[in-house]
Amino acid sequence: MSDPVEFYFEFSSPYGYFAAQKIDQIAADNGRTCIWKPFLLGAAFKKTGMAPLVQQPMRGEYALKDWQRLSRYMDVAWKMPAVFPVHTVAATRAFYWINERDPDQARLLAKSLFHAVFGEGQDISTPQAVAAIAAALFVDKDELLAALEDQNVKDKMRAETDKALEKGVFGSPYFIVDGEGFWGSDRLWMVKKWLQSGGW
Repeated sequence: MSDPVEFYFEFSSPYGYFAAQKIDQIAADNGRTCIWKPFLLGAAFKKTGMAPLVQQPMRGEYALKDWQRLSRYMDVAWKMPAVFPVHTVAATRAFYWINERDPDQARLLAKSLFHAVFGEGQDISTPQAVAAIAAALFVDKDELLAALEDQNVKDKMRAETDKALEKGVFGSPYFIVDGEGFWGSDRLWMVKKWLQSGGW
């Protein structure tokens, strides 16, 4: 099969950040493309009744250690942001606005936003912060700031989040390969095996 791998993630997800380092290469090595699809994880939390990991007793403490360990294992920059979870509405809107015109540039923005949050510990919650990061990728700052308030852009973000939930996406990262869902960065090995074997 040649259908693209769908990569669902939330910009406030550390595990999404780690998965973003590998998913494109895994797809390419197996003759597939990968479509990046940010969504608002808060909408999934409302539907499932779950809460962010850091707000869960025991699991939150484990996750904080696990992220540090994973960054060392993968040799990926890591700095926990001071404010977490991160408010990501502006980042997600910016992605979809740019994606309509240039998907490759939108992917570069997503990687830059992820690095800003978890590689440098920056706060990307405001439109101004997102626009500053986008400006480094030659996106017009004023044009982007205006777009973030455009109703069509707001509707696009909501629609993409709704579509993710309709497909059963409840966490970040979440991959859909040939109609099969895989949740978590610890399932990347299984995504790779599925692509190599054609599924089971």
